[in-house]
Amino acid sequence: MDVGITGYGCYVPMLRISVEEIAKVWGQDAASFKSGLVVNEKSVPDQDEDTITISVEAGRNALLRAGIKPKDIGALFIGSESHPYAVKPSGTVVAEALGLGPELMVADFEFACKAGTAAIQTCYGLVKAGEIKYGMAIGADTSQGRPGDALEFTAAAGGGAFVIGPNPVAKLEGMYSYTTDTPDFWRREGEDYPTHGARFTGKPAYFKHVLAASRGLMQKLSLEVKDFDWIVLHMPNGKFPMAASKILGFPSEKLADSLVVKRMGNCYSGSSPLGLCALLDIAKPGQRILMTSYGSGAGSDSFSWVITDRINEVRNKAKKTEDYLNRKKNIDYGTYVRLRKKLKW
Repeated sequence: MDVGITGYGCYVPMLRISVEEIAKVWGQDAASFKSGLVVNEKSVPDQDEDTITISVEAGRNALLRAGIKPKDIGALFIGSESHPYAVKPSGTVVAEALGLGPELMVADFEFACKAGTAAIQTCYGLVKAGEIKYGMAIGADTSQGRPGDALEFTAAAGGGAFVIGPNPVAKLEGMYSYTTDTPDFWRREGEDYPTHGARFTGKPAYFKHVLAASRGLMQKLSLEVKDFDWIVLHMPNGKFPMAASKILGFPSEKLADSLVVKRMGNCYSGSSPLGLCALLDIAKPGQRILMTSYGSGAGSDSFSWVITDRINEVRNKAKKTEDYLNRKKNIDYGTYVRLRKKLKW
């Protein structure tokens, strides 16, 4: 039985703040940040938006495309590093809002920015084992960045949801994971903002894991760069995935359409899922997608997706990624600070 993505959907908040607006406040050179990060602006959650509401909207779009009854979902796993509650699952709220339960497996996942792809792997295993018919995996975040830190220029909000099951629009051909204890990024309990290892987050962290997982998958499946039509990599910024795909040997045109980070920033667990949603919106039957996530701490999950004929039946049943990227309202830094509760007293 072919198992893969039966339905998919995403959500990106409407509010945006530009790199220029942030740089102006901190006396930084906006042009150097834009060229160095390859990010123009980032999405900002409104006062009534969080990981739960993002997951609900993305999940609804995924169900619309899957064309199944909500109660056919046997498991819901939400990957995020910004769950609204420290002790209370996001999944129970999302499940009830989507009408999934109560006979349902639910769990919140955490693994920095790759918790969403870990959820995909878990749903796939349960479906293949015959324990459930369909599972829903969601990667969503309202990312945090310390005021004035480089992270503040990219830490964004958004998410992607996938119904995993039979009769897929994208068949999972194979997966491969690579994990080590590499502490490049962390946030202790009670701290408001994460700490990062600056340049250490590059070569020994992001690049080591993304490259190892991607190469491991291709070797496992006996596939080469020429066998893939598209590639999506985790996007902490625009520069890293562009460099990694080049090292892997992929021409820039195979990456370009997944680089949503340029227009919305890095939404952590929702990053590679949103990039995949953007590709599913345009991919043709028979095409193959290489997807590799990355989570600090550190690990990467790599997947090979093969698009099926069913994609043409479901694509227009819900809002596309481009619809959310085009729907935007710019805000100033003062509004951003208020919404993100960065003023402490």
